[in-house]
Amino acid sequence: MATPPSKAGTKGVPRQHRRQQMLEAATEEFGTRGYAAASLPAIAARVGVTKTLLHQYFGTKEDLYVACLVPIGDRILGTIRTAMGPDGTAPHTPLRVLRALFAALEGQREAWFVLYDTTLPPGGEAVRRASEYWSAIDRLAAGGTAELLRAAGSTDPLDADALKYVWRDLVATLIRWWVKHPEQTPAAMTLRCARLFAAAAGLASEGPDATGVAAATGGGAGATRP
Repeated sequence: MATPPSKAGTKGVPRQHRRQQMLEAATEEFGTRGYAAASLPAIAARVGVTKTLLHQYFGTKEDLYVACLVPIGDRILGTIRTAMGPDGTAPHTPLRVLRALFAALEGQREAWFVLYDTTLPPGGEAVRRASEYWSAIDRLAAGGTAELLRAAGSTDPLDADALKYVWRDLVATLIRWWVKHPEQTPAAMTLRCARLFAAAAGLASEGPDATGVAAATGGGAGATRP
């Protein structure tokens, strides 16, 4: 829901408070509309200031995006690291990570889409900074999924690579669903994910065993043909 224009830009508002209001409005604009469609006049209107004042505080649109991105990226990356533990082997790590992300994003759910914005212009500072966070999060995902597979008895590097992509897309899909259901609290989403994981485990246990899969596909982990 769009934030209505306010009187935040009127005289007497402390500079740091006004700056924070601008960042919050910009985060909502970038997160709900995407970088390409977001506009400085719309952000200024959300706060009740002029576009000129917004420029004075942050510079260009890209500068403003980066100012929003850095605290979001730091928060999400730090949240994942803490939830995984020092070596990524904490009990129930996938659910711990999701629970921590839901808690970290509550109250500003659109922040996820500021970090993972598909409309960033190529070659600029915005996509460079965002890519640094993406790469760091992917490394954590790669380590965590590989550890899960090792615990399950699989050391196939292609399994680990495939699971990393599955996990990354699963997290993004669950957060998108959550954003569309604002009545769902972080606690409710965590319980929902636990139920979904349990159901998925049940489906896997009812399928063919590894030998049957290998026979049906014409090979095992070392197969080179799809």
